[in-house]
Amino acid sequence: MKQESNSAQHRSGLAEIFQAALARVEGAAAIAAWLRVHPLEGERRLVAIGKAAQSMADGAARVLGDLIVQGLIISKQGHLDQAVCDRRGWECIEAAHPVPDANSLYAGERLLEFLDEPDERPLLFLLSGGASSLVEAQVAGVDLEFIARCNRWLLASGLDIVQMNLIRKGLSRIKGGGLLAHLAGREVHALAISDVPGDRPAAIGSGLLVPEPELARQLAEMALPEWLRERLQEGLEQRQAPPPHPPAVQIVANLDLARQAAAARARELGFRVRLHDEFLEGDAAEAGRRLARELLDGPPGVSIWGGETTVELPPQPGQGGRNQHLALAAASVLAGNHHCYLLAAGTDGTDGPTDDAGALVDGQTLSRGELEGQDAARALAAADAGRFLEASGDLITTGPTGTNVMDLVIGLKIS
Repeated sequence: MKQESNSAQHRSGLAEIFQAALARVEGAAAIAAWLRVHPLEGERRLVAIGKAAQSMADGAARVLGDLIVQGLIISKQGHLDQAVCDRRGWECIEAAHPVPDANSLYAGERLLEFLDEPDERPLLFLLSGGASSLVEAQVAGVDLEFIARCNRWLLASGLDIVQMNLIRKGLSRIKGGGLLAHLAGREVHALAISDVPGDRPAAIGSGLLVPEPELARQLAEMALPEWLRERLQEGLEQRQAPPPHPPAVQIVANLDLARQAAAARARELGFRVRLHDEFLEGDAAEAGRRLARELLDGPPGVSIWGGETTVELPPQPGQGGRNQHLALAAASVLAGNHHCYLLAAGTDGTDGPTDDAGALVDGQTLSRGELEGQDAARALAAADAGRFLEASGDLITTGPTGTNVMDLVIGLKIS
């Protein structure tokens, strides 16, 4: 009984550390803080796009109030509060993620209409991850069926987010700076929450406001199927030259801030902290097994990593996402150990095409899942980690978090 009580306490501590990280990079707080330090004067129109769009827009409203005279908010299904949109008079559109749908195309056309309205007031753009799927205006010759096929291929390809967004830019009229042609010389302030390595504005939401002058060369160097390469070539030929002076994009929250906040909370709880500088990437299962070994071999305390791994999906993938995949692989190494715990979760509150953020596993995860008839090796091979972790009781569900700064992995070793 005492061991079970201690386990619950340790798991609660890890969840508390994760929540502290989320709070530090939450969209409303990050946007409000930036605007208080860099005050904007006069009326302006607001565009917010991404998984954290509503949270970011709420932060702007806290500071600017009635100075926001018109708003267009585009976010993921289930991430918008329509009552708030109605109260503020904002137009709010929900679209699909991670694969675009008809609403994504509608959102793209509505965005262009919004920008093309004869209104010279300055624009405030708020951008976060997910925009690549949520808003789209495709080049000629690319329909929704092709976009969906392309995104399914991307999600199963093992490519990282930067590479995937390069391909999306080649098929789009608005990505890779394509939206700049619709700004008509108006004053623009652009603020973003970064969900990409290196915090490159060109990669956040596929760079709606950031030109990609080397796009053709970068795509030519990638190994792509012929059906995709042909359509990319046609799309590149349709792209317009970007204007000479695009607006700067200011980063208001990123993975490093989340990691630092997690470390600070862990220290407040009395743990020794190892804050790892490496960026987690590559195969999720390999990363999970490696981090579990590091946790077992390392000193007692909390270890914190961040990044974004990948999973190469089988033809018929099961349930789960990259964090669940990483966590189950880690649990396979931790099996039988009573002193180690590992949390892997997406800071946006979703992990792959699921409503779960990730998982918190320990040395008993495998035995709990096996008691329910699950097999960890089979689940990993089938990209079905979520089903195993649901059976073992280790999934983490947060709901929309109002942010998106990639993934956090937090390990705990008790002496």
